[in-house]
Amino acid sequence: MEKRIVLGTRSVVVWAPEGACGRVPLVVMPVFRGDGSEVWRRCQELECPAFSLVSIGGVAWERDMTPWAAEPATRREAAYEGGAPAFLAELLDEVLPAAEADLAGAGLGVAWRGIAGYSLAGLFALWSTWQTDAFLRVASASGSLWYEGWLGFARGQEPATWPERAYLSLGSKEHKTPNRLMRNVRTATEQTRELLCSHGVECTFELNPGNHFQDPDLRMARGIRWILD
Repeated sequence: MEKRIVLGTRSVVVWAPEGACGRVPLVVMPVFRGDGSEVWRRCQELECPAFSLVSIGGVAWERDMTPWAAEPATRREAAYEGGAPAFLAELLDEVLPAAEADLAGAGLGVAWRGIAGYSLAGLFALWSTWQTDAFLRVASASGSLWYEGWLGFARGQEPATWPERAYLSLGSKEHKTPNRLMRNVRTATEQTRELLCSHGVECTFELNPGNHFQDPDLRMARGIRWILD
């Protein structure tokens, strides 16, 4: 099943497994480009267990995916505005109820919710688990964990709930950069994994070949596949 919903400036697509009924996991995924169809296709190629995917487009990346105002990583980017709290509220109050109502109309309930994201959306996905207990599992593929203040926040704040499972990944070349912020991404990701594991979270960190931009849909699908197991 594929159902498209327009909520204000957001373009939401609900993907559901063919022939499924009853309760299946639901994964939420903000997207920068496209509508999530390539990630959904890759998930089918990887033979993911039955689940529903809710992709959210129309996202202002530097505003909606950033948890607090911070210096942008490059001169080409707009200022990081720290609009993630407002986006998360919209996600919980508007997007998820609309998507889950559509799934219920198709005979599908929600076994548990997960959240997934790539790049800054990977940062947002992890940060969200500190804010709400709505998401039991999280996948951050090539997540922007170099973000200024992330490790201090993660270590200093008690989350709403520690997730059951967490997937972290990077490209093997992502930290090999002269960029002052981004060159710390591997260290920050490994330290985030250590923090999660120390609190009993089943967590993995996967290195993929290449830089930040190589095979993003496949990397995201691999993360979703892992948290579904």
